[in-house]
Amino acid sequence: MSHVGVPRGTVRKRRSLALLTAGVLTIPALAGCSSDSEETSRAVPQDIAPAARDRVADGSTVNWAVDAMPTTLNAFQADADSATTKITGALLPTLFPMDAAGHPKLNPDYLESAKIIEREPKQVVLYKLNQQAVWSDGREIGAPDFVAQWRALSGKDSAFWTARNAGYERIEKIERGSDDLQVRVTFAKPYADWRSLFSPLYPKEITGSPETFNDGARTALKNTAGPFQLKGVDKAKGTVTLVRSPRWWGEKAKLDSLVFRVVAPKDRTKALADGTVHVTDIDAATADRIALALRDGSGGQPLTHGPGADLTPAAALRSWALAHGSDEKQAEIAQAAREANRKAVIAYGAEQKALRGYAVRKSLEPAYTQLALNGESGPLADDRVRRAVARALDRQELAETVLKPLGLPAKPLGSHLALAGQPGYKDGSGALGDQNTKEAQALLADAGWTQGGAAEKPKDTKAGSEAEKKDAEKKEGEEKEGEEKAGTTEKADKADADEKETDKTEAEEKAEKKAEEKADKDADEDAEKADRAAAGSDESAASRAEGLYIVGQDDKPGAGPARSAATHVLAPSRDAAAQSIALLRQAGAVSGDSAAAKVTAQDKQPGGAAGAYAPVGTAAPAPASVKGPLGKDGKTLTLRFVLPSGPGSQSLRGVGDRIAVMLEKIGIGTEITKVPDESYFKDHIASGDYDLALYSWPATAYPATDGRPIYAKPEPATDGSLLVEQNYTRVGTDHIDQLFDQAVAELDEKASRELMKQADARIWAAAGSIPLFQRPQLVAVDKKLSNVGAFGFAAPRYQDIGFTDRQAAGSPADRKK
Repeated sequence: MSHVGVPRGTVRKRRSLALLTAGVLTIPALAGCSSDSEETSRAVPQDIAPAARDRVADGSTVNWAVDAMPTTLNAFQADADSATTKITGALLPTLFPMDAAGHPKLNPDYLESAKIIEREPKQVVLYKLNQQAVWSDGREIGAPDFVAQWRALSGKDSAFWTARNAGYERIEKIERGSDDLQVRVTFAKPYADWRSLFSPLYPKEITGSPETFNDGARTALKNTAGPFQLKGVDKAKGTVTLVRSPRWWGEKAKLDSLVFRVVAPKDRTKALADGTVHVTDIDAATADRIALALRDGSGGQPLTHGPGADLTPAAALRSWALAHGSDEKQAEIAQAAREANRKAVIAYGAEQKALRGYAVRKSLEPAYTQLALNGESGPLADDRVRRAVARALDRQELAETVLKPLGLPAKPLGSHLALAGQPGYKDGSGALGDQNTKEAQALLADAGWTQGGAAEKPKDTKAGSEAEKKDAEKKEGEEKEGEEKAGTTEKADKADADEKETDKTEAEEKAEKKAEEKADKDADEDAEKADRAAAGSDESAASRAEGLYIVGQDDKPGAGPARSAATHVLAPSRDAAAQSIALLRQAGAVSGDSAAAKVTAQDKQPGGAAGAYAPVGTAAPAPASVKGPLGKDGKTLTLRFVLPSGPGSQSLRGVGDRIAVMLEKIGIGTEITKVPDESYFKDHIASGDYDLALYSWPATAYPATDGRPIYAKPEPATDGSLLVEQNYTRVGTDHIDQLFDQAVAELDEKASRELMKQADARIWAAAGSIPLFQRPQLVAVDKKLSNVGAFGFAAPRYQDIGFTDRQAAGSPADRKK
């Protein structure tokens, strides 16, 4: 299926492409949150029609659809894509491919063993290579290949055009072991994710110099070491052809050849029906077509779907009447339409008949869809607003919208750093809590976004004539005097905690009354009507104060004397700092880290998480039914929601529409902007031109390495811009960075995973990324093919793919040539 919304060039080397509860400041046993131990959740199994190799026929060709021709076959360059990953997986060594549970597993085709043999004074890893492992030119795979790749990717030589150097920069030296089959790697700094290195492994002929590294592997790979080797790249035909490698020492590839063929997502139904591909990712619409084709079978009954299926008897009669009527012009038009429909019905029927030869194999893709909140500027720079967005979302509903119609488990994802079933997965969303409209509204109120706030003038605005400005300045002086008196009263209240709250001074009431009269005079009729609609009533003081009260006091609206009619914007109080500390403690509780629950100096810094339900002085939830967007200082709370517009992104847009409705319920407006697929990521997500966006990140077996650039705290550049790495939400903290740094240097796997769980809880708290669900994986496959389909986490074993019936080999994709 289409991969719009997944950052291009983000294979394993570079991951392809919040939220604390705002409730009472207690830390209960969080609902939906696991215990300190790892969850025993299971991954959705792969669906590949497995078959033993002795049941798979030798020979034939398989055509596999890809979105586009790979711009490079060097997986470590920035423009590498999913086609690069597929092709190099069949050609080059992967030392630790992921298994079905998303865990790196030693590949015996290349390694006899690989392990840490020394930890002090420095980490040393010893690789023992398979003695049969050779490159296609006959040379043994050995230490020179490891050394050349390390030097190319270490980041020390800028002449090598690399996308990243994570892990390689920590290596101090690489040496030959006791014989040519041993490679000894010494690290200058401990590296927990050492298994991520040297995959894929390129021959030294490619990585040995900047010239060959930069250009030598873009369209050709002369030296390979996999079950297949590269025969040719034909850009005109849009094909990359691999053939069985005669030098391969492992189990012989069942196929004679494997062709990766460019087929646009919108053309894949036709390509399947025409027989030009055997294997292709598909969308839900094509999956439905195949399901209908299998259901209809060969019964010979007229199809109840497709062109003309929704034509009513009355419409059919009218069409016939027009086609045979006396009006020649109308008859000609009707006859042409009827003929076009007849041909369409025939073509559709033929396609449906051909689609019976395919099966839809489905699982969950090793990638997840997230809602990204750009925290660089605007309303979302306030973490209370970001958390309000998160608390408004019904993530279960969103998961069901996408996954339930496909028959896949619909469960929201609970981690940024692992998927369900992977080692170390733990649902950390308990740090956020479930969807709660009232608490979301409370967060917005605490941030100063209120009903009627859009109709207010900014506090520093002076409008009108010079006389009006002078008059406004005079009234402002009166207001200041009233504020000073109010401050004196407030000090008296604090000195005597047992006294009841004093009434407002006459000066305060006078100032507020005059300020309101001035605002009413200056506002035009439309603004006045909008203010009344937002307030939900006339200008009475009681109606203006509805839903606005101070938590911890009993003088709620209607319970005492009417308050001033002026809109009250309650700015974050000192209690917000206490709430910030409590939220961070709660993140520590979710992560199971007792140390994280302690308050550190950096937790007390400005900009930390602020709360919704502070003890006294925090705005309470707004009314459950919010009419229109909230406002603040004359501006409405409206967020720009950027979505892709292409035909393969219908599901993503459907999720976006549902999110917009959920946000509307708490008073957040959304301005949905649909942009072309090709510019969606580069021109909007990466550049920060959005408030809200939906895009995906792939799973990784190495979260300490691959997760850090995605969640690292942005750093200011010398030109005033932000260096964001891959953190396109621009939200991060020093503490999160520290946890990643500790985890990547922790050689105890269990301890490293615990640090990642703590980091995940902090990422939820930072509220920049909200994981929604794991993406569906739908693959149409020739029914006679085995060991191919929806692989889930696991890497394909290309040598095992083939037809289970020799007579069917090559069918149906060889039907039309």
